[in-house]
Amino acid sequence: MYIVYSLLLACGLLLSLPWWIFQMLRSGKYRAGVDERLGLVPERIRKTARPGAIWVHAVSVGEVLAVTNLVRELQKANPDRQVFISTTTQTGQYLARGRFGEDKAFFLPLDSGICIRPYLRALEPGMLVLAETEFWPNLLHLMKKRGAAIAAVNARISDRSFPRYRRFRWFFSRVLEPVDVFLAQTEEDARRLIAIGAPASRVQVSGNLKFDVRPGATAAVVEDLRRVIPPGTPVVVCGSTAEGEEELLLRAFQDCLQKYPDAVLVLAPRHPERFDQVADLISSSQIPLVRRCAWVAPRPVRGSVFLLDSIGELASAYSLGDVAFVGGSLVPVGGHNILEPAQHGVAIMTGPDTFNFREIIRIFVENDAIRTVSPKDLSQQLMALLQNESRRKLLGSRAKNLFTRYSGATQRTLTALQPLLRRGSSQP
Repeated sequence: MYIVYSLLLACGLLLSLPWWIFQMLRSGKYRAGVDERLGLVPERIRKTARPGAIWVHAVSVGEVLAVTNLVRELQKANPDRQVFISTTTQTGQYLARGRFGEDKAFFLPLDSGICIRPYLRALEPGMLVLAETEFWPNLLHLMKKRGAAIAAVNARISDRSFPRYRRFRWFFSRVLEPVDVFLAQTEEDARRLIAIGAPASRVQVSGNLKFDVRPGATAAVVEDLRRVIPPGTPVVVCGSTAEGEEELLLRAFQDCLQKYPDAVLVLAPRHPERFDQVADLISSSQIPLVRRCAWVAPRPVRGSVFLLDSIGELASAYSLGDVAFVGGSLVPVGGHNILEPAQHGVAIMTGPDTFNFREIIRIFVENDAIRTVSPKDLSQQLMALLQNESRRKLLGSRAKNLFTRYSGATQRTLTALQPLLRRGSSQP
């Protein structure tokens, strides 16, 4: 099976090579870390590595944030081992290097033995920890052949992925066989893991690590903005927005400016390659634009859109908001992490497409701690919250309380991983 999979993967990469090259030349996307993805272990990693390493893979920013506390607790509980972080996306890599150090983070190699084996030789890992559902067949197979323990943490199967996984259960049951433990976010995720082929005896429910993410140091730009935005000025923070959402949000903000001419919209697109496109969109809307990359305090920002064209500052920027809109939810993307504004006690709005966070959204909806809006009533709902301070503060307070109540997944995950670490050992 692995030979056939590797051949198909190689053929797919070869056939799609012109597309990858075009994307690199057009926008620079995928260019970062090409050498690392192809199996060239960076010298900074070689110098730090020693036998028995713990390799944690977190796809992008959301997963890096989710495993941050777990990584730190693993390192604290296992001071004789090095913990390394791999990511798939460039934004995730920036965040991982910033949080854990340049010598602890690298791009995940392609799922080919030629690309993976150099990392296995350099790290000699005793454990592989996969965040959410990153089940790469060759990586799992080769890791198990070396005698390393494997764990899937914060595991979830989305509504969109589940039918596809279940249709190919015959394949995924083989792929998942090397995994020693699956720590699911919810009972439903546990049921889905078993349905796609995970051995039931290895599946546990540990909760969602994202409930354990706590506010870090406040970004300097946030402190600067606090000084230039007068108290009482309405601030709306729209984070992780996707294509097709910014137009709707700008129209709603234009309505807001009719009543609150000094209001500020902090807008943070999800993907950095769209920053310039969104800047052009704001300029064409006739609303004053201030770009984070060019802004220097104390330049005024009242009555404008502050484009947060940066990485790693959104979670902190949510604390500025009277209302927070979490993007990827007015278009069929599946939504993004509402816990980032929840931890600051901000009133939260999302669109109806939130299947990526179905359990968290369910908890917040059942406790009346969030507002779900459609493109048609976005402006009306936003104005209703801005005009009703008591309702806004109640929503934010409920959100913050839920964030605190459902914490504890990090400790449960650590407890489940420690016995595997004692058992796992890398073979030459």
